[in-house]
Amino acid sequence: MTYEEALAWWFGRINYEIRSATPQDLKLERMRAVLQKLGNPQDRLRLVHVTGTKGKGSSCAMLAAVLQAAGYRVGLFTSPHLEHVSERVQVDGAPISAQELTARLTEVRQAVEVVEQCNPPVTFFEISTAVGFLHFLYRRCDVAVIEVGLGGRYDSTNVCRPLVAVITNIGYDHMNQLGPTLEAIAYQKAGIIKRGVPVVSGERQAGPQAVIRAVAAEHNAPLIEVGPTYRQATERYQLALTGEHQRDNAAVVLAVLECLRRAGLHIPEPAVRQGLAQVRWPARVECLRYHPAVILDTAHNVPSIQALLDTLRRQFPTPGRRHVIFAVSADKQYPQMLQLLSGYFDEFYLTRYGNNPRCVSPEHLAELLAAQNPRPNFRLFASAQAAWEAAWAAVAPEDLLCITGSVFLAGELQKTARSSANILLNPSPPTTLPPLGTPISTTQKSG
Repeated sequence: MTYEEALAWWFGRINYEIRSATPQDLKLERMRAVLQKLGNPQDRLRLVHVTGTKGKGSSCAMLAAVLQAAGYRVGLFTSPHLEHVSERVQVDGAPISAQELTARLTEVRQAVEVVEQCNPPVTFFEISTAVGFLHFLYRRCDVAVIEVGLGGRYDSTNVCRPLVAVITNIGYDHMNQLGPTLEAIAYQKAGIIKRGVPVVSGERQAGPQAVIRAVAAEHNAPLIEVGPTYRQATERYQLALTGEHQRDNAAVVLAVLECLRRAGLHIPEPAVRQGLAQVRWPARVECLRYHPAVILDTAHNVPSIQALLDTLRRQFPTPGRRHVIFAVSADKQYPQMLQLLSGYFDEFYLTRYGNNPRCVSPEHLAELLAAQNPRPNFRLFASAQAAWEAAWAAVAPEDLLCITGSVFLAGELQKTARSSANILLNPSPPTTLPPLGTPISTTQKSG
């Protein structure tokens, strides 16, 4: 296959990032069958397997950066991508090349065609997973960091035996697939726990914490719970990623590094400092410009929206008006997301991303905002580009403009936003964080 043919074949598969999966769709038999035809590459790799409601991508990026700084060749598998699908499969920070991706997809297609003779069609994400495992083996990665796509127990990545299993936290997201309660969601995410394999958990809520403890005990898996000691230890490090919530993620990473050291990896302290200070993970409360402040973000559930707002209040005090470009997927808790956002932002630019049928119509979002009291200002736009142009024309130097609600929205607008904001006027760093426990100024809008 040519590169174009390979991509066309891949994108022609069932894609649950476009059409939401049902619980019946989430099974591992096809994935195992495809990997068996490929020689089970996942069994020949040293892996770290990471799940969680929020922060798992940032945690994966931090962990990969530290391991690379320690001198290891590191594979990184994440999803979804911001701009190009090759971002999902990286080695030492470099996305898989067109030539490599073509070769991997050609090999995977041969296995898929055999498996599909007696199985339902293999999905887009299952193929992504196979490509990742296969590529990391071909590139002789010393270790690979694997981010779960959805949940954990029945996720396509859950066919490996990692050095460490990681659960960053538990929150409400993907309830149609994972269950309506935090405990049900925790049970699904705890499905990545393997017998005898250490587990690092950053979850602190009693209900889901009890579930994780029970599953770990059932599998005789040593459980490391990330508490205040790890959190305090992060204060010794400079973090490249913005936001107090990133210290929670860094605390999880520090615990994982301890497990990896016990597994025989050499990870010196300077590598930890370098990795945490230099990691790059775009569109996570990423400031593209100051005066006006332009923030590119991928928050797409209630916990991540709350983390975004906490960071904006603490680190980007704004004397002017606050503008937000917002689009969201229909399987999210978007009424609650809008309620949180309306407590902070003054101007809403409601839109959609691409032609994805999962996207909530801006008209429906407008109905929800119209019912808010007080009612925020909002405008509707048929395209994300139109929303950006209107917002960019409206912002004053003392204002703040944020893009959030979806990875797909951030990916669609990131090139335009970076181009428009590429000249920093009066650049200054974000405000230094006050000590933990310091009350946030009551002069700022609450919510």
